[in-house]
Amino acid sequence: MERDTLDDDLLSAWVDGELADQPEQRLRVEAWLQAHPQDAERVRLWAADRDALHARLAPLAGEALPQALRAQVLGPPAAAQAPRRWLQAAMAAGLLLLGGVIGLLVGRQTALPVPQQAAVGGAGWVQRAAYAHGVYVPEPRHAVEVKAQEEHLSRWLTRRIDVPVKLFDLSPYGFELVGGRLLPDGAGKSAQLMYQDAQGLRVTVYLRKPDEPTDAAFRYERQGDLGVFYWVESGAGYALVGALPKEQLLALAEAIYQQHPVEPPKPAVPAASR
Repeated sequence: MERDTLDDDLLSAWVDGELADQPEQRLRVEAWLQAHPQDAERVRLWAADRDALHARLAPLAGEALPQALRAQVLGPPAAAQAPRRWLQAAMAAGLLLLGGVIGLLVGRQTALPVPQQAAVGGAGWVQRAAYAHGVYVPEPRHAVEVKAQEEHLSRWLTRRIDVPVKLFDLSPYGFELVGGRLLPDGAGKSAQLMYQDAQGLRVTVYLRKPDEPTDAAFRYERQGDLGVFYWVESGAGYALVGALPKEQLLALAEAIYQQHPVEPPKPAVPAASR
């Protein structure tokens, strides 16, 4: 069987259960997956994405339709006397649209551990740090954009996000630097550093130039299965993300805090001569 006789569209249809009435195609895909472990792993990750998104979005079906979406779908209040089934159809359409957008963002290459609950007190950038962790941590080969061994990693990220990026040493805690990448962050940019221990467990450090004003307090919160410590220091925002016990994550956060770059003092401005 040639490689081009079984494309991703057919694999996707099999994952989505669209080949139930096409037994020949279904058996063909299943035979292919048995003979091609790499494709089988890709399909498993697609299915994990689907299940994670379903778990995240299904509870929204029981919520009231947001007023803005209601106005777009049902028109002005005077014309919004549609039967309840109309409202349910609009909600379903909204969920499909939201699921499609998320699918485009994360791709079908990673098993995204979507947070199971919204952040309690974190700003938007903290939530983005958790999502970025979920997107890139499962990647076996392309988890980082620039590897740790490349000397320009720190300089490159520092120039890009306009914040001093230090490659923190977490080896005393069993974590070694894998590398880093540049990320979009609202209207600006951020950096992500990834660390891994001997068992393959990964944590990420998200760095950005904070908006003004931004709370500088040292805080902790849960994002689903992930713990996040975040703070602002010396003009930089830090978010440490990982599926670790709070105490272990705190030890790593303290190590990062103690190593963060200190901004050099500004030269004194001489008093004007009289």
